[in-house]
Amino acid sequence: MEELLEILQEMHPDVDFELCDTLIDDKILDSFDIVELVSEISNTFDVRIPAEAIVPENFNSAETIYALIESLENED
Repeated sequence: MEELLEILQEMHPDVDFELCDTLIDDKILDSFDIVELVSEISNTFDVRIPAEAIVPENFNSAETIYALIESLENED
């Protein structure tokens, strides 16, 4: 989780990602951020996020993003 929080903080240092659960709803993360985030997650966690998993529910908070990463890691 710490690695994910570091990635997110680099993108938006002004956001408290540990508390925010409206990253998509409040347009904190835009489509360019998601593309960058998916790439960073792939490189850092060695998982591939399928297109069908790139939905708002999976990216609205650091917790949901991390849950997605864990579920993808468990698939291997």
